[in-house]
Amino acid sequence: MGNREDLLEGAKRCLYDKGYFRTTARDIATEAGVSLAAIGYHYGTKDALLNEAVVVAMQEWAEDLRRVLAEPGDFATTWGKVIDSFATARPLWVIQFELVAHMARTPEMREAFAKAGEQARLGLAELFGSDSERVGAVVQTLVAGLASQWLVDPDAAPSSEDLLEGLRFLTGPASETPGA
Repeated sequence: MGNREDLLEGAKRCLYDKGYFRTTARDIATEAGVSLAAIGYHYGTKDALLNEAVVVAMQEWAEDLRRVLAEPGDFATTWGKVIDSFATARPLWVIQFELVAHMARTPEMREAFAKAGEQARLGLAELFGSDSERVGAVVQTLVAGLASQWLVDPDAAPSSEDLLEGLRFLTGPASETPGA
């Protein structure tokens, strides 16, 4: 690997160990085994490097999930695998929620993650057998909501069976009339 790739891998390791806001440029350079100046040369800023590291880490999570979901299964089995992935990717989800609050004050970060979000929605739609960004948006909503509940209290977070029951209720006959 070259310095650019080493920096990206070092930034991902730092993100997992320290989180986004506690990671310094020196931490990344040390972890990558390169000079501090290499960050500026290859990425411009530490934040640009960390933002790319988060996007790449999410793509890796999605790829891992794609492999796990390649095995056929019913709704409960599939969503059970999604929920299980939260344990493996816990640091990544913590980082994402850490960043959501910060994006309100960082337009360039919000813009970068909005673009990544579009790709994520399309990727999630494909994972679930669709080419519709709307389907991907619903899946993304379910995944993010489940992840947030799982991070707070994994034992009380909805199971795949709970999710199925709730979706059946919301999309069943009673859903035709608001408030019914």
